[in-house]
Amino acid sequence: MGSGMTFYFDWEVRLMEWLQSGMGPFGVALAGFLTACGEEIVLILLLGYIYWCYDKEFGKFIGINIVVGLVWNTMLKNIVLRRRPYFDHAGIQCFKPVEPEADIYDISEQGFSFPSGHSTNAVLSYSSMPLYKKNRFLTVAAFVMPLLVGLSRVLLGVHYPTDVLCGWLMGAVIIFLNSFLQKKVQKKWKLYLFFFLSGVPGMFYCRTSDYYTCMGIMAGLFLAILFEEKYVHFEMTRSIPACIARLLGGFAVYFALNTLLKLPFPKELLISDTMTAYMIRFVRYIIVAFAALGVYPMLFGRFGKKARSGQGI
Repeated sequence: MGSGMTFYFDWEVRLMEWLQSGMGPFGVALAGFLTACGEEIVLILLLGYIYWCYDKEFGKFIGINIVVGLVWNTMLKNIVLRRRPYFDHAGIQCFKPVEPEADIYDISEQGFSFPSGHSTNAVLSYSSMPLYKKNRFLTVAAFVMPLLVGLSRVLLGVHYPTDVLCGWLMGAVIIFLNSFLQKKVQKKWKLYLFFFLSGVPGMFYCRTSDYYTCMGIMAGLFLAILFEEKYVHFEMTRSIPACIARLLGGFAVYFALNTLLKLPFPKELLISDTMTAYMIRFVRYIIVAFAALGVYPMLFGRFGKKARSGQGI
């Protein structure tokens, strides 16, 4: 991977230096907390609860928005190749690197800057909600949460303001496009095929593992939705113990299967920057996402029957 490109507006650098000069330890901690609200693990937990427990159709809508955003964001990053602000400006500090255990100046580990993935994710997650469920609290969160997440990325020194602005814009475009197409396209598989094919060009130039991870998750999600709608038809639950069990079980399936699918391959191959490694990753995440979102819910009915049977004894 190359060293990337440097470009910025002078006002961005001055603004970031001014903001960081007044942060202090509390400001850094607060920014770190806010940025976590736009990270994948938090959004996966939120999406898992919505899809497995609260409202399946709601979860599908948000899930589609998120996976399309993840793919398009990585594709654009691999075109623009913008270096992170702290790479080139001594007055800007990096308070929270993408990979904490790697060298903060290793661009292959820390990734590119434009557009901000956290900002895109925050819009796609929080701003999708009031479009599907009319609620005053969700409407407020739709504006406040992306704003706070985006600001935190600037405060932490890992994104220019224009990275954040374009991340927000990408999220808004995807939400609008998905909402529009879901109303116009009658057959869902055509919509899913369109979004998947929109990401395929990245295979000709993307040389970062996150792109292949996201493409695999996208394909697995779409296959899982079609499979669940035809063969599974799991029911929602409002039971807190059942929700916790579904979430824990889902994460267990995800992480266990992801680990098992790595075992047949040498570690050196899996971490290499080769097309073979990328395709193994792509296929692995198709299987993992399909199993967790499509096959795993088949167990929900059996667990429910056992619980009801136990109550009757």
